Amino acid sequence: MTKATPEQTHVREYLGTPTDLKADKVKAVASGLATVLADVFALYIKTKNFHWHMSGRHFRDYHLLLDEQSQEIFAMTDPMAERARKIGGPTLHSVGEIARLTKIADNDALYVTPEDMLAELREDNLTLVSRLRAVHELCDDANDVATASLIENWIDESERRVWFLFESTRPVFGHND
Repeated sequence: MTKATPEQTHVREYLGTPTDLKADKVKAVASGLATVLADVFALYIKTKNFHWHMSGRHFRDYHLLLDEQSQEIFAMTDPMAERARKIGGPTLHSVGEIARLTKIADNDALYVTPEDMLAELREDNLTLVSRLRAVHELCDDANDVATASLIENWIDESERRVWFLFESTRPVFGHND
């Protein structure tokens, strides 16, 4: 077993909130939360990007949908980061860390069709659901029921976004909409 460095000891002493969860499980859950939090921040920015650049005949509906979804996504950030800290783990520190950890791809295109925006966000939300489920498994293994409970709500919210994005892009058969 390697000896803790002075910095590691300092961090554990000053940031290690007491918990009855095992240290290795805290590390795994907090690390999982950090990766998901990176995805949440990236998805928030991407959703706002598409909200700001929406155009077309369904502009108002899509613009409002993405505004609502971006607010819901942003609302996840603080509870997610604070949950990692509550169990004694660290959370994200920088934009660079977000960029390194996220699986949500940027879209810097000058123009994206409304349908492609919604389809891309649908897939990104599905990615988020998958990553949330993986962290939920870590929580189950750690017997961290409080984090698992939060994640279950975030999965439900994300699945709702997927549903709305899917239905918004579903073709209406027999209509030239």
